Amino acid sequence: MIHIVLVEPEIPANTGNVARTCAATGAQLHLIRPLGFSIDDRQLKRAGLDYWHLLNVQVHENLDAFFAAHPNGPFYYATTKAKHTYAEVEYPEDVYFLFGKETKGLPEELLYQNPDTCIRIPIRAEARSLNLSNSVAVVVFEALRQHDFSGLKSFGKMSE
Repeated sequence: MIHIVLVEPEIPANTGNVARTCAATGAQLHLIRPLGFSIDDRQLKRAGLDYWHLLNVQVHENLDAFFAAHPNGPFYYATTKAKHTYAEVEYPEDVYFLFGKETKGLPEELLYQNPDTCIRIPIRAEARSLNLSNSVAVVVFEALRQHDFSGLKSFGKMSE
């Protein structure tokens, strides 16, 4: 299973869009407090409202509580500061992707402690970063692609 971990997310619409991606792909969503919004926030639910019943979400009091509950990983840390791109890594089927808050990213001590599992999405030098929900989608679908989109509908049907 893919686990998406949002560390101290601040913008409800971003988290709602991430929730929709998780619901559509079967990924589990972990939210690390403090949150910049209420779980009941209207903007959060509006972004993923018709998928909310498909979502598996856990809220953790802080990063220490998250790591205590999920000690084995493997963990990958999404950051603009990584030496590896997300596409260079071969992901196991059970994987945790951590994404930082919109204004600051992940805590730098996590990055310093885990340089070999930090991943980045290549962007132009003049751009600061991608939107959080877009970044999650890029990484999730790469991990799914590596496992042949296992468990997902792989076909569509045109209306007649």
